[in-house]
Amino acid sequence: MLSSKIDISRRRNLLFIMSDEHDPRYMGCSGASWMHTPHLDALAARGTRFTNAYTPSPICVPARACLATGHWTHTHGYWDNAIAYEGHWASWHHRLAQAGVRVESIGKLHYRSPQDPTGFQEQHESLHILNGVGLVWGSVREPMQETRGPSPIFDELGPGESSYNRYDARVTDLACDWLRQRGLDSGEEAPWALFVGLVAPHMPLVVPQPWLDLYPPHVLPVAKCQPPGMARHPWVERMKQHWDHDAALGTDARRELARRCYFGLVSFMDAQVGRILTALQAHGLSEDTTVVYTSDHGDNLGARDLWNKSTLYRESTSVPLIVAGPGIAQGTTCRTNTSLVDIYPTALDACSIAQVPEEADLPGTSLLALADAPDDPARIGFSEYHAVGSESAAYMLARDGFKYHHYVGHPPELFDLASDPEELYDLAADPAHAEIVREMEATLRQMLDPEAVDRLAKRDQRNLIARFGGRDAALRSGNAGPTPMHEKYRMV
Repeated sequence: MLSSKIDISRRRNLLFIMSDEHDPRYMGCSGASWMHTPHLDALAARGTRFTNAYTPSPICVPARACLATGHWTHTHGYWDNAIAYEGHWASWHHRLAQAGVRVESIGKLHYRSPQDPTGFQEQHESLHILNGVGLVWGSVREPMQETRGPSPIFDELGPGESSYNRYDARVTDLACDWLRQRGLDSGEEAPWALFVGLVAPHMPLVVPQPWLDLYPPHVLPVAKCQPPGMARHPWVERMKQHWDHDAALGTDARRELARRCYFGLVSFMDAQVGRILTALQAHGLSEDTTVVYTSDHGDNLGARDLWNKSTLYRESTSVPLIVAGPGIAQGTTCRTNTSLVDIYPTALDACSIAQVPEEADLPGTSLLALADAPDDPARIGFSEYHAVGSESAAYMLARDGFKYHHYVGHPPELFDLASDPEELYDLAADPAHAEIVREMEATLRQMLDPEAVDRLAKRDQRNLIARFGGRDAALRSGNAGPTPMHEKYRMV
């Protein structure tokens, strides 16, 4: 569906900027006045910010496959960080290129390989799963190891400059140069779409000192704790015991430093976004370009003593989502539930390309159209998880002010987002909310069969493990922590 405000007589471009692991609450425009995010705030001021945006899956590779294909994880089957997008399903990159749009990427994609036909006419400095293999040991789920042992994700922590920082700076340099070459004085007339993938604020939590200094300890919000007397959900507890990141931090001083570094990385990332948007404006491209900013998922960041992503709580499943450009209302917010699967139709809309019949079953809607419509509290927000640390599938539904978590083999959770936006008080066992729980489960079962999808994901993961020589070999395969950076970005 094309937005009624798009003028198809003019060249239309798309600048898509994606960070990694950014909880949307940590922006000035979302109410965190202590955060230093002037460029994202300015982008929101000249566009529409979607306040209830969710990742389709709270882990990198499945989320990015949903973004590319416009389909849910249970449809396309890219279940975890070892089963990555390789171009088998049509992407919006394919569709734009077929329609005559120049489609290129700079930076992190986290697909299988740069050689795969994923729709980009050229990839610059692309980052994918390690050696086309990824996190194979995370596919071992039946049964999982009792514990993976010490988590390595905080082996690097504190002030400094990481390979990821250097990579993001280089990606930004390339994006600015790419936009200069597309500038209105270049003589190029073909429309274009550029995907810019930044890694920050993804771990390792290492950030140059000036960015860390923006967040002295006294400005930090208090980390969210489990309410007294409320036990951690058993599915979540099993995940925590499988790979206990909080234990790897060890002390309150290191936990505080980790949070400060995360916020510093958000500001570091914001500065890179600012450089890219300045280049867009400087080269005369803003008036014809739709800009989308988002992330693949959030981060628990110590809430409930959890770190990293992979849970259904808002800190892990919520994503920032800002759209700005010609015809888009400025300085507004939209409270309708949205998703990264909405990016596919948005990309078509932004470049004035009509959907074809084969795209009729896509679950998403153009964000340009949603921004121009009244808030719809009944629209479903959805996420699912079938990856590392999960003994069974987990599904999330958000609708009409409630958020429902369905865990195969475990009791559900239910949260009233109006009275409990931090999702601390589970109402699922409260008789007064029994009907809402039944309705949410019925809605989920209309979308999919939770148990059958769980079996399907585990079947595919068993097949992957067999290809690697069995369980013991699989447990030794793939990267132990974050995807290693290209050698040239490491310190020598």
